[in-house]
Amino acid sequence: VLSVGPRLPPAPMDASLKPMVLCGVAGGLAAGLLIGRMMSTGSKDCGAAAPANGGAKVETQDKGRAKVETHDNGRAKVETHDNGGAKVETHDNGRAKVETQAPNGTAKVDTQRIDGKAVAEDVRAEVKLLSNQLKREHGVSPGLAVILVGGRKDSQSYVRNKKKAAAEVDFYTVDVTLEETASQAELLAEVDKLNNDPKVHAILVQLPLPKHIDEATILKAIKVEKDADGFSAMNIGNLCLKGGDPPLAVPCTPAGCIELIQRSGIEVAGKNAVVIGRSNIVGMPVSQLLQSMDATVTVCHSRTKDMVSFIREADIVVAAIGKANFVKGEWLKPGCVVIDVGINAVEDASKKLGHRLVGDVDFAAAQGIASWITPVPGGVGPMTIAMLLKNTLNLARHSVGLPRLPLRKNAKPEVKPAPHSQAAQLEATEAASGGSTGSVMALGEDVTVVLSGPPKLGSDVFQAAVAAGALREKVQQLSGKAAPPAVVLHAASPKGSAPVSLVTLGEQRQVLCTAETVAEAASALK
Repeated sequence: VLSVGPRLPPAPMDASLKPMVLCGVAGGLAAGLLIGRMMSTGSKDCGAAAPANGGAKVETQDKGRAKVETHDNGRAKVETHDNGGAKVETHDNGRAKVETQAPNGTAKVDTQRIDGKAVAEDVRAEVKLLSNQLKREHGVSPGLAVILVGGRKDSQSYVRNKKKAAAEVDFYTVDVTLEETASQAELLAEVDKLNNDPKVHAILVQLPLPKHIDEATILKAIKVEKDADGFSAMNIGNLCLKGGDPPLAVPCTPAGCIELIQRSGIEVAGKNAVVIGRSNIVGMPVSQLLQSMDATVTVCHSRTKDMVSFIREADIVVAAIGKANFVKGEWLKPGCVVIDVGINAVEDASKKLGHRLVGDVDFAAAQGIASWITPVPGGVGPMTIAMLLKNTLNLARHSVGLPRLPLRKNAKPEVKPAPHSQAAQLEATEAASGGSTGSVMALGEDVTVVLSGPPKLGSDVFQAAVAAGALREKVQQLSGKAAPPAVVLHAASPKGSAPVSLVTLGEQRQVLCTAETVAEAASALK
């Protein structure tokens, strides 16, 4: 698990260095004028060695580019390039270094990739864990039904991937395949059957449908309680309402974008976010999700005037416009976060298929400018199916009266201390077990659940994690983390240890509480 803290502002430049930078820039400009004059008289190559007193060294490179270096005991170095940008490095015994990158003269940023494949694997693992817990505690296996009409190769591939993912998390699945010529009435009849099947909790109709079938009519026929894509009017309405009931399901790709942002430790509240694209599938839902996280959101589209001016002010850019490399690197604000939803094929003779996939943002040009960026492929794409599985799990939980697993992380979840009776019970447990109890966990604290001593708890760490599901959910809720805590299983109980402990993961580990059972520990944290 990677925890990323806030970026610290760069250290201020020593005041003694500023004259040297100005001097270096002035020297660069003077040398540039000299080169221009020499080139106008036909000179193609010239050079002057830097004098010992720290004078100027001038080199003219091919294509008429100028490179100027001025030295003051090695403190200043200035380079000017043909594109009008500048790179400046200032040194004073290693105390300060400032770099500006052409063409916009902005500070170079260490760009990090957001690994969508890794995050999707984490989501699927959590879904499987909670799915097995639901089956064990309530006798319900999440059920996903997928309807495919026609023989489109891409649709068949998508359906295969969804079926495979559902099988990996032990879901109950139903496949309905109809011929291209199937009527709208036949398709509606299949939807009705699934609506009335208690083992099916989520229904997905693979789009697009044949032209003779009205997609809106089919989607409206799916019960909101089984709306796997989260596109029903009620789910979208609840998504947009502030303070209302949460949607039973959230559109998969927008939900995946939010998961990537949150699990990367990226701050959203108070930031300027620009969403490029206003589709019902991505642009509209993701803008609402970002707004619910207290971002200031601007939606840009095909009729937006001077779109670049909005993008240049954005701390977070979500690109979902469907145009290859549409967003240029120089449009981006230094240090911004880029979530690239686009998947576009461009010709590439070096590839076996004659093309390669790129996003809506020029990935190469964003390097050194964006602080975080999702690659294409391997970014948002893997998250879509992972979030479909999470939607299915939430709908199954709803069917037995359990709350949905939240997507948007609460900024300040309420942490309630244990009531007096529970506190007394915990103290008694501690005294009996020889353990210790610390304070209530702090918001954002990293905690692990330690289980000791089979055979009561079993020897399989996965089954032990399932058994500790209620406790892990409670820890996640109180800590405000995006995922439940890890589980450590001791094959043999260490001397003096309690069967169940909550332990912090800092440099100085602290036992927050101990208990005889998972239920006691979960109860004490209420």
